[in-house]
Amino acid sequence: MTPNDDNGRLPPNERPFRVLIISGSDRRQYNCPGVDSKSRMLMLRMAEKLPQEWEIDYEDLGNVFARARIQSCNACASTAMSLCVWPCNCYEKDNKDEPDLMWDLDLYARLDLADAWAIIGPVNWYGPTSNLKLMFDRLVCMNGGNPREELIEHKNPELAMQLEHAPEWKELALNHLEGRSAGFFCYGDDATEERDASGRPRYISAAHAHYFNPDDEPKDQRETYAPLVWQSRFSGIEVPDDLWHYQSFGSGRIYSDTQAEHMAQDAAFLAEFDAWTARFAGFVAAKGKVPPGRYRAYGYQRPAHRWNEVKLWWRDISMRTGHAPQGSSPRVQEEFGLNKDVTMSPQKSDGERLRGKAR
Repeated sequence: MTPNDDNGRLPPNERPFRVLIISGSDRRQYNCPGVDSKSRMLMLRMAEKLPQEWEIDYEDLGNVFARARIQSCNACASTAMSLCVWPCNCYEKDNKDEPDLMWDLDLYARLDLADAWAIIGPVNWYGPTSNLKLMFDRLVCMNGGNPREELIEHKNPELAMQLEHAPEWKELALNHLEGRSAGFFCYGDDATEERDASGRPRYISAAHAHYFNPDDEPKDQRETYAPLVWQSRFSGIEVPDDLWHYQSFGSGRIYSDTQAEHMAQDAAFLAEFDAWTARFAGFVAAKGKVPPGRYRAYGYQRPAHRWNEVKLWWRDISMRTGHAPQGSSPRVQEEFGLNKDVTMSPQKSDGERLRGKAR
């Protein structure tokens, strides 16, 4: 059935099961590829195969011209785990300066509302797509993120470092989406059409063929999604081994002959996908509905932080002029000569500044 977000207010025993299916390909027909992805077709097929009395939510992360993209993670957790706020406060909904698809599509709340997630995507260069990687990078906040940004005045790194040492931090740093389940279905063609008899790419010149041994190439394509699977597991998301599946498709064919319409005619491939879907549905039903965490992304109201933004702006100006706060990490780095980052134009890259000096 169509998802009803209002059911998120009900106790688990009074609401239907809810799942979120993610199509992780970068392709959409409404952009320069001009063709929809195979993962989108599989997402829609899965939505039809799951129990229809469940709430079935789904989202295609494919790129669409002029639509917001998933912004990069700023790695706040590496400064202090308490600087990484749950849900992410580096960006916000409907922001024209830094439009962010995670917030514009309410993905934090939708991930929170679901009992289980189904992630479907191709293998791109021995790894998941950039959109899936971006989404999971931005989900670092579900693993121990700070649910009370007022304690760090929105984004003050010095206060966050202090909080990370405080006894109360242990009560706040939780796996906020713990208890949910996830399944991962990835597929690829192993680039067999691009190889010669030795297994090397046909495009590589003979003069460079000795750079690597094709026998050393990674063989287990399922492992390409290991970073996403293990991030989920460390965040308290259960990923059963038989719901982490790779299926080969299109081996020996050129890319233009491996579109969704070709996959739809591959009975053996679809049988494997449908079997994975059935295992997913069976596991979710047997496990039962997941109670919400203490700090929810669903229903989250962002606190006002205009005054805190002013204070952070002043901190920024001070650092640009070489006067980082006393005792702060940037100040210590300045004293050790580590960052060499005093500039009134931080938007310029180091390379631009260096080349400017050279000219």
